Amino acid sequence: MNKIGIYPGTFDPMTAGHMDIIKRSLKIVDNLVIAVAKNINKVSLFSLEERIKIINNDISTLPEINSKIKVIELSGLLTTFAKNQNATCIIRGLRAVSDFEYEFQMTGMNYQLNPEIETIFLMTSEKNSFISSNFVKEVHKLGGDVSNFVSKNTLDELN
Repeated sequence: MNKIGIYPGTFDPMTAGHMDIIKRSLKIVDNLVIAVAKNINKVSLFSLEERIKIINNDISTLPEINSKIKVIELSGLLTTFAKNQNATCIIRGLRAVSDFEYEFQMTGMNYQLNPEIETIFLMTSEKNSFISSNFVKEVHKLGGDVSNFVSKNTLDELN
Protein backbone atom coordinates (compact mmCIF):
# COMPACT_ATOMS: atom_id res chain seq x y z
CA MET A 1 0.00 0.00 0.00
CA ASN A 2 1.24 3.48 -0.87
CA LYS A 3 1.39 5.50 2.35
CA ILE A 4 0.72 9.18 1.75
CA GLY A 5 1.44 11.75 4.43
CA ILE A 6 0.35 15.36 4.65
CA TYR A 7 2.75 17.94 6.07
CA PRO A 8 0.66 21.08 6.56
CA GLY A 9 1.87 24.55 7.43
CA THR A 10 2.18 28.13 6.32
CA PHE A 11 5.92 27.80 5.56
CA ASP A 12 6.35 31.58 5.74
CA PRO A 13 9.23 31.29 5.17
CA MET A 14 10.49 27.75 4.64
CA THR A 15 13.19 26.97 7.22
CA ALA A 16 15.88 24.37 7.83
CA GLY A 17 13.54 22.88 10.43
CA HIS A 18 10.83 22.37 7.82
CA MET A 19 13.31 20.71 5.47
CA ASP A 20 14.46 18.40 8.25
CA ILE A 21 10.87 17.28 8.91
CA ILE A 22 10.30 16.76 5.16
CA LYS A 23 13.35 14.51 4.82
CA ARG A 24 12.53 12.52 7.94
CA SER A 25 8.86 12.14 6.94
CA LEU A 26 9.91 10.24 3.85
CA LYS A 27 11.36 7.54 6.09
CA ILE A 28 7.79 6.92 7.30
CA VAL A 29 5.62 7.55 4.23
CA ASP A 30 6.08 6.70 0.56
CA ASN A 31 4.82 10.06 -0.69
CA LEU A 32 4.45 13.40 1.00
CA VAL A 33 2.05 16.22 0.24
CA ILE A 34 3.30 19.54 1.54
CA ALA A 35 0.06 21.42 2.15
CA VAL A 36 0.70 25.15 2.11
CA ALA A 37 -1.98 26.97 4.06
CA LYS A 38 -3.37 30.45 4.01
CA ASN A 39 -3.56 31.31 7.68
CA ILE A 40 -6.34 33.82 8.19
CA ASN A 41 -4.91 34.64 11.64
CA LYS A 42 -1.46 35.62 10.33
CA VAL A 43 -0.15 38.28 7.99
CA SER A 44 2.14 36.46 5.55
CA LEU A 45 5.48 37.78 4.40
CA PHE A 46 5.16 35.82 1.16
CA SER A 47 2.05 35.17 -0.89
CA LEU A 48 0.74 31.63 -1.13
CA GLU A 49 2.10 31.34 -4.68
CA GLU A 50 5.54 32.60 -3.58
CA ARG A 51 5.68 30.12 -0.70
CA ILE A 52 4.79 27.23 -3.01
CA LYS A 53 7.49 28.36 -5.44
CA ILE A 54 10.11 28.62 -2.68
CA ILE A 55 9.28 25.14 -1.36
CA ASN A 56 9.40 23.63 -4.86
CA ASN A 57 12.79 25.29 -5.44
CA ASP A 58 14.10 24.01 -2.10
CA ILE A 59 13.01 20.41 -2.68
CA SER A 60 14.34 20.47 -6.24
CA THR A 61 17.83 20.45 -4.70
CA LEU A 62 17.08 16.98 -3.34
CA PRO A 63 16.68 14.80 -6.45
CA GLU A 64 16.62 11.62 -4.36
CA ILE A 65 13.33 12.63 -2.74
CA ASN A 66 11.66 15.39 -4.74
CA SER A 67 9.81 12.92 -6.97
CA LYS A 68 8.03 11.67 -3.83
CA ILE A 69 6.81 15.15 -2.87
CA LYS A 70 3.97 17.28 -4.13
CA VAL A 71 3.44 20.87 -2.98
CA ILE A 72 -0.09 22.22 -3.15
CA GLU A 73 -2.39 24.77 -1.58
CA LEU A 74 -4.33 23.67 1.47
CA SER A 75 -7.82 25.05 1.50
CA GLY A 76 -10.63 24.06 3.81
CA LEU A 77 -10.39 21.58 6.65
CA LEU A 78 -7.15 19.64 6.94
CA THR A 79 -8.97 16.35 7.52
CA THR A 80 -11.07 16.81 4.37
CA PHE A 81 -7.95 17.77 2.41
CA ALA A 82 -6.11 14.70 3.72
CA LYS A 83 -9.00 12.41 2.76
CA ASN A 84 -9.10 13.95 -0.74
CA GLN A 85 -5.37 13.25 -1.09
CA ASN A 86 -5.86 9.61 0.04
CA ALA A 87 -3.53 10.32 2.95
CA THR A 88 -3.10 7.94 5.85
CA CYS A 89 -1.47 10.43 8.20
CA ILE A 90 -0.71 14.02 9.04
CA ILE A 91 2.89 14.85 9.91
CA ARG A 92 3.56 17.54 12.51
CA GLY A 93 6.89 18.80 13.80
CA LEU A 94 7.37 19.60 17.47
CA ARG A 95 10.05 21.93 18.82
CA ALA A 96 9.03 22.36 22.46
CA VAL A 97 6.43 21.45 25.07
CA SER A 98 4.45 24.56 24.09
CA ASP A 99 4.09 23.16 20.56
CA PHE A 100 2.80 19.89 21.97
CA GLU A 101 -0.06 21.51 23.87
CA TYR A 102 -1.44 23.19 20.75
CA GLU A 103 -0.80 20.17 18.51
CA PHE A 104 -2.44 17.83 21.03
CA GLN A 105 -5.65 19.86 20.91
CA MET A 106 -5.57 20.05 17.12
CA THR A 107 -5.00 16.29 16.87
CA GLY A 108 -8.02 15.64 19.09
CA MET A 109 -10.21 17.84 16.90
CA ASN A 110 -8.88 16.25 13.71
CA TYR A 111 -9.56 12.78 15.12
CA GLN A 112 -13.16 13.74 15.85
CA LEU A 113 -13.54 15.03 12.28
CA ASN A 114 -11.90 11.98 10.68
CA PRO A 115 -10.70 9.07 12.85
CA GLU A 116 -9.23 7.32 9.79
CA ILE A 117 -6.30 9.74 9.58
CA GLU A 118 -3.54 9.41 12.17
CA THR A 119 -1.27 12.24 13.30
CA ILE A 120 2.44 11.55 13.63
CA PHE A 121 4.64 13.89 15.65
CA LEU A 122 8.31 14.24 14.79
CA MET A 123 10.55 15.97 17.29
CA THR A 124 12.76 18.50 15.61
CA SER A 125 16.45 17.78 15.57
CA GLU A 126 18.43 19.54 18.28
CA LYS A 127 20.14 21.90 15.86
CA ASN A 128 16.76 23.16 14.58
CA SER A 129 14.82 23.22 17.84
CA PHE A 130 14.90 27.00 18.21
CA ILE A 131 14.12 27.89 14.59
CA SER A 132 10.68 29.21 13.77
CA SER A 133 9.43 31.11 10.75
CA ASN A 134 8.45 33.98 13.04
CA PHE A 135 11.96 34.22 14.50
CA VAL A 136 13.50 34.08 11.04
CA LYS A 137 11.24 36.90 9.83
CA GLU A 138 11.96 39.03 12.89
CA VAL A 139 15.74 38.53 12.85
CA HIS A 140 15.86 39.22 9.10
CA LYS A 141 13.69 42.33 9.42
CA LEU A 142 16.07 43.67 12.08
CA GLY A 143 19.10 43.09 9.84
CA GLY A 144 20.36 39.86 11.37
CA ASP A 145 21.95 36.99 9.46
CA VAL A 146 19.48 34.13 8.98
CA SER A 147 21.59 32.15 6.50
CA ASN A 148 22.02 29.26 8.96
CA PHE A 149 18.25 28.89 9.34
CA VAL A 150 17.03 28.91 5.73
CA SER A 151 18.20 27.64 2.35
CA LYS A 152 20.11 29.90 -0.05
CA ASN A 153 17.00 29.92 -2.21
CA THR A 154 14.84 31.17 0.68
CA LEU A 155 17.50 33.68 1.70
CA ASP A 156 17.54 35.07 -1.84
CA GLU A 157 13.76 35.50 -1.69
CA LEU A 158 14.02 37.24 1.69
CA ASN A 159 16.50 39.71 0.24
